[in-house]
Amino acid sequence: MSPETTGVIHDLGYQRYDGGRLGRMQIVRTLYWYSLRAAFGLGRGARAKILPVGLFALMCAPAVVEAVIVARGGTRAVPYDTYVFPLRVVVMTIFVAAQAPELVSKDRRCRVLPLYFARPLHRGDYPLAKFAALTVACLAMIDVPLVLLYAGTISSLHSGSAIWGETRALLPGLLIGALWSVTLTVVGLAIASFSGRRAYTTGAIAVFFFLSWSLAQFLVTVGGRGPVTQPTLAGLVSPFTILDGVRLWLGGTATGPLPAVGRYGPAYGLSLLVLLVVPALVLAARYRKEDAA
Repeated sequence: MSPETTGVIHDLGYQRYDGGRLGRMQIVRTLYWYSLRAAFGLGRGARAKILPVGLFALMCAPAVVEAVIVARGGTRAVPYDTYVFPLRVVVMTIFVAAQAPELVSKDRRCRVLPLYFARPLHRGDYPLAKFAALTVACLAMIDVPLVLLYAGTISSLHSGSAIWGETRALLPGLLIGALWSVTLTVVGLAIASFSGRRAYTTGAIAVFFFLSWSLAQFLVTVGGRGPVTQPTLAGLVSPFTILDGVRLWLGGTATGPLPAVGRYGPAYGLSLLVLLVVPALVLAARYRKEDAA
């Protein structure tokens, strides 16, 4: 055999790894934890923390102000289930538009998805970990201010019945916050999964949420020239008003963007179901295709 076709294997002395291998679930947990930290800019530079921390502070500001007012003898004026609705819409739109691409678009742009799928991940583990991380991040953005508002309110109460009344009012607000978190997350990630260019996906998410919200407000305003409590289907064009319609259908009484849903309540419930299922299927299909590739 000629020297050109022979080779030499050198033992460089690297120690072999003989320990246990944690496997699929540990990979999913690590991916989830890394993504949750990334949603708030943790583990990165100061610039990455400015937007999520600033938005979180902005969401908490009404709760803090309300707590001060209650401590000085006032009464709580901010409902738990609608919490300063326009502020929540703006803050959560910006947050999801900025952080959903951070969680999925960058991996596509940097072409690291084949490295993830070379590991023992099952189909759907990657989008599931990203979904769980962004849902928890959104839940913190929405529900932590409610808990602060609740804590500030009950700190000035001395009656057990009054405290229980506040607790009963808080629980539906937390449930609505969970619905918001799941809905905004699945829609945001589904849109972000289509491109590795963060600017495009951020713009697409923001445009979808803002335009649909503006259109819903316009239709509700135009249709609200009759009785104030007239049931309307105008809210079916936006995720935010669909969520408010479901809130009213489930028995919410606080004033929100929709005057009433009345007999249209099941339509809002069905619309929310479609809004959850269709983006989830799109998201799963996107990464099933990536896995197959």
